[in-house]
Amino acid sequence: MDSGVGTILRQARNRRKVELSEVEAATRIRLRYLRAIEDEEWDVLPGGFYIRGFIRTYASFLGLDGERLVADYRREVERWHRDPTEGAQVQAAGKDPSQRRLRVPTGGLIVVAVIAVAVIAIVAIPSGGGGGGKSPASPDSHSASKPEVQSKVVAKPRPGVSVRLTASAEVWVCVLNGGGKELVDGLILEAGGEEGPFHSGSFTVSFGNGEVTMLIDGREAEIPETSSPIGYAIDSSGHLTELDEAERPSCA
Repeated sequence: MDSGVGTILRQARNRRKVELSEVEAATRIRLRYLRAIEDEEWDVLPGGFYIRGFIRTYASFLGLDGERLVADYRREVERWHRDPTEGAQVQAAGKDPSQRRLRVPTGGLIVVAVIAVAVIAIVAIPSGGGGGGKSPASPDSHSASKPEVQSKVVAKPRPGVSVRLTASAEVWVCVLNGGGKELVDGLILEAGGEEGPFHSGSFTVSFGNGEVTMLIDGREAEIPETSSPIGYAIDSSGHLTELDEAERPSCA
């Protein structure tokens, strides 16, 4: 079904006598995507979420009502051509975090149980020995057990860096750890949605826009306010390096 959004944008651009190359330079939207939007070849673009951001940015550049055009697009195109990957992403967004939360406490309870059994055994053995009422070995045994218990409880800091994400508006997110494993598999987070914290020696991340807060080892990273896709590499010291489009992870 033809939405007419691309025709409206092309006519507005022609009235202003603006070339597509000028729009690309001003909006940082690739030329091939601009042509696809004007020709309403929606399958050429990377996905519904990206398309909505591109339409808003393009319309704003031309002085048009971007929200109205996005609403027209969603009503006339997405209603009939729902992106199946977005449905899977939203389903994953509701499912995976809960699974992760269930797995982590289970391991924690096992560790606590093992430590508790060890402590009980250490304390019980001295109290059961000796029959004369005096237990000269008990104080020494009790004090000697403390370093052993502490060595089990106190964990050494793990090398690497931690990352935590919070969406301030609807945003597409892809996160890979240093080994290339997908930690956030191309999910669309609604406003207030969270992912992480994740821990790895390094990360590569990709966002559909700048509507996200990223904490690296508890410090907020500087993410620009942009409606265009962005991506970063994060090294073991927490330093960010912006990635070109071809370098960004796609979680495809």
